[in-house]
Amino acid sequence: MSKIKVMSESLSNKIAAGEVVEKCASVVKELIENSIDAGSTDIKIDLIDAGTKSIKVTDNGSGMDEEDALLCFEAHATSKLLKEEDLFNINTLGFRGEALPSIASVSIVTLKTSNGKTGITYHLEGGVVKKKEKSDLRQGTIIEVKDLFYNTPARLKYLNSLYSELANVTQVINRAALSHTDIRFTLTNNDKVILKTDGSGNLLKAINQIYGTDVAKKMLKIEAENYDYEVEGYISLPEVNKSNRNHIITIVNGRVVRNTELNKVINDAYHKYKPDNRYPIIVLLIKVDANLTDVNIHPSKQDIKFSNFEDLKELISKEIEKVLDNHFLGVDASTHDVQVNNIVKKIEINEEPKYEEVTELVMDFSSSDNMIKEEEDNYNYTEPTNEEEVKPFPKLYIAGQVLGTYIVCHNEKGMYLIDQHAAAERYNYEKYKKAMSDPKHETITMLFPMNLEYPKEEFLIIKNNLDFIRSLGIDIDEFGDSSFVIKSHPTWFKEGLEELFVKNVLEKIITMDKHFDLERFNDSISAMMACKASIKANTDLSFEEMQKVIDDLETCKNPYNCAHGRPTIIHYPTYELEKLFKRVM
Repeated sequence: MSKIKVMSESLSNKIAAGEVVEKCASVVKELIENSIDAGSTDIKIDLIDAGTKSIKVTDNGSGMDEEDALLCFEAHATSKLLKEEDLFNINTLGFRGEALPSIASVSIVTLKTSNGKTGITYHLEGGVVKKKEKSDLRQGTIIEVKDLFYNTPARLKYLNSLYSELANVTQVINRAALSHTDIRFTLTNNDKVILKTDGSGNLLKAINQIYGTDVAKKMLKIEAENYDYEVEGYISLPEVNKSNRNHIITIVNGRVVRNTELNKVINDAYHKYKPDNRYPIIVLLIKVDANLTDVNIHPSKQDIKFSNFEDLKELISKEIEKVLDNHFLGVDASTHDVQVNNIVKKIEINEEPKYEEVTELVMDFSSSDNMIKEEEDNYNYTEPTNEEEVKPFPKLYIAGQVLGTYIVCHNEKGMYLIDQHAAAERYNYEKYKKAMSDPKHETITMLFPMNLEYPKEEFLIIKNNLDFIRSLGIDIDEFGDSSFVIKSHPTWFKEGLEELFVKNVLEKIITMDKHFDLERFNDSISAMMACKASIKANTDLSFEEMQKVIDDLETCKNPYNCAHGRPTIIHYPTYELEKLFKRVM
């Protein structure tokens, strides 16, 4: 007797649901993508208990007739692909025909839809139609998903807390609003509005409505193209950053995608301006011929492959670096609403507050956005002029030093705090970077040659790079089976740190090995040397020493960040100081 059996449609749909429907946010994503593909300009998402009890999506799209409304719950039924060739030219968000039958198989669904000529409502439980009835002719579709995973309890117990589910759904809607700025999105939870966008088609305004005015004012426009790709969008100033990569948003032909390598390229473009463990806010719109991409990789349709990927990476990397290099990057200190700060802190440290508390905080956050709606409506991005881009380093007058670490300065625009270590590190970094890129090196012979021994595999990597090491001004030769002897080094190596500098050069070569990149190597070594050679915190300085720190910083190409991305200088505008002391209200 045959052991192999054909699965029932119900079982295969439940298995498919394991890939397509992971959580409430997965359901929301699939439903709003259908609404977008249907040409909707207004989409409302109503949740009960973060979607665990009910997810209702209402749109004003094209709607369906009675036959299509029933057929859409059949596995692999779709209006978006007709033949195999269409897979190579996908211009819709959905196309696999898996989402609706998968969702219906693990929930209770009500679908009400009309194309303006006929109206129909279907009620399904576990993917099976239980009731059918005529409905009104309001064009568009209303689909409600109740009791998700009610018939698959093993999946139900793996739903996250209500707070996490709501946060995940909000993230989905945020990204949809950024990728389709011409659509009005409204998200509610238990009848409270969490997010509302106006569908104006203005990307910066959408950023404003999602992240707030403070962030929107610190976004820089980016625009570039090559033969295959057009890229535009906004990138944040380095001072605006997050603890994770979730806010690096790449949108290809209207589809929010994830590509680890592309995200790394974007983040690497910031490496001179921020700490490695902080990430910028990025919204990039990438336009490319659909034939040059493949989104048919995973049922979520978020993974993507690009043709001519190297050209895209180079285009984005160079444009981000150019925009950052040409903009004033000093940090202004400003006061913020305490409640907003509390939200940010809870999110970033992954604290799990009570659901009611979080909902109230989110509501208050949304309300505060509404309070500044007039400011948002009047806020438009304007390109900085050349004069704004090339702001000179401010003339500073030293007032003193606090905590043995910060130099206090002032001028007519307010007060400035300079981190003496970060400032000295920036100056040394640029000095060492220039020295490393200069092929002419003055060297000094060591009184006592340095012997360094390595494990065999590391020894071979260094041996393979001896010519490069010598080009840096380090006189190195083999010394036995697994050792090297160093006889001289560049004169600009700081006295007393010569051995440390040499060891770090060799260690970086070992670490990078087959992925060696000269620019990143020079950056890394220069940053390390600058950090070790600079004034330390908790060091008392004389007035002359403080003045030298300021004078050196003024000569830097980028005086506003240390080699590791931390700010060197923070500006307290006069107005902010007067607000703190209640001189202005």
